[in-house]
Amino acid sequence: MSKSAGAQRPKSAKEAQRAKEQADAKSVVARNKRARHDYYIDSTYEAGLSLTGTEVKALRMGRASLIEGWIEVDNHGEAWLHNVHIPEYSQGSWTNHGPRRKRKLLLHKEEIVKLGSKSREKGHTIVPLELYFIGGRAKVEIALARGKQDWDKRQTLREKQDLREAQRAMSLRRNR
Repeated sequence: MSKSAGAQRPKSAKEAQRAKEQADAKSVVARNKRARHDYYIDSTYEAGLSLTGTEVKALRMGRASLIEGWIEVDNHGEAWLHNVHIPEYSQGSWTNHGPRRKRKLLLHKEEIVKLGSKSREKGHTIVPLELYFIGGRAKVEIALARGKQDWDKRQTLREKQDLREAQRAMSLRRNR
């Protein structure tokens, strides 16, 4: 019995499990921290993205910005991601993409209908929260959100600061 040149030794169950967990790990490319500051998040959804090859390569380099992004559900029952900046791939040629082009979101029909009807209500919008890879596929976490007033934003910041101070005081007390 001869082994072929490209044959690898079989992996143990633990090694195979570890390799699968690494492949399925969530590697975050971009976060929209501003969205959590500006909006109350009602519900979140995970959506796939329809991307070109150079967009995927640019994302794998860890370059993207969700800050000015938003989602629109059109009359044809499709969800579109607008104004998300994925810079051009540096080694791309004439096949490069437009950095702020609209990109189709891949969601179930029921989710699109629900998001579309809710986003038409006054004060509701759909915003991207996070862009990441899972198992080699690009995903975006989107949220149905309600806008905050300025006093709401100040109140949220005050609550976070109070919580931080309380935790700091508790840790100092424990260390004594």
